[in-house]
Amino acid sequence: MRKPGNKGWIVLCLLFLFLFIAGWQISTVSFRDLPGPWPVAETAWYFLSDPFYDNGPNDKGIGTLALYSLGRLTLGFVAGSVAAIILGVILGLNQTLFKAANPYIQILRAISPIAWMPLLLYSVQNSNVTALMVVFMASIWPTLANTAFGVSTIKKDYVNVSNILQMNPISKVFKVILPGAGPTIVAGLKISMGSAWVAIVPAEALLGSLGLGYFVWNEWNNLSLTSVVFAILVIGVVGVFIDFMLTSLAKRLAYVD
Repeated sequence: MRKPGNKGWIVLCLLFLFLFIAGWQISTVSFRDLPGPWPVAETAWYFLSDPFYDNGPNDKGIGTLALYSLGRLTLGFVAGSVAAIILGVILGLNQTLFKAANPYIQILRAISPIAWMPLLLYSVQNSNVTALMVVFMASIWPTLANTAFGVSTIKKDYVNVSNILQMNPISKVFKVILPGAGPTIVAGLKISMGSAWVAIVPAEALLGSLGLGYFVWNEWNNLSLTSVVFAILVIGVVGVFIDFMLTSLAKRLAYVD
């Protein structure tokens, strides 16, 4: 049986794109107010022709707004991930502590980060800090749960060897525990990144913080549906790029048994 060519997925991907655009165009017949592919393409050309302009506090290019969102995402995600990994290692190394804390982790994990926003805004009374904390809340729980699970299920042979070599606790964590639980931790980081990116957009829209979420809400208030659809596509493309970068990093850091 002949194996399919390695580039067959490209043809299939282009076919899906064609079907998506065709379906989109056909849907504009039933939904007359829905902008079609061509008007959105014209809007995209307009915004992407000068993506980094800055004409004042409320008039910035789409590239500049994307950088605001990415900067906010990076700060909140890094802070949440560091806290999650540290706590996850502590819980994973102590089964009793892990079992006692796990129900509460699962409860907090199930709460949408946006649900925390009113309480956070009331507490800190700063929209930018609140947006960062929303990203933090979106980032911490999946990575914490995965890290604790990965550390708790690490092969005992690894730990036994480290004990035989009389490794100090810090060396044991960085040379044995984290590499051994690496695949599970990376999986948690990818879930956290996806949750954080999904959370940052509505947070910016509701808080009025500069970013892609702010752009979507502002264009909706201006009744510019073409700009709204363009922004949705930009958010999706940026999300795919982030996932690609994190996947590439995961491959470099992958632990091979």
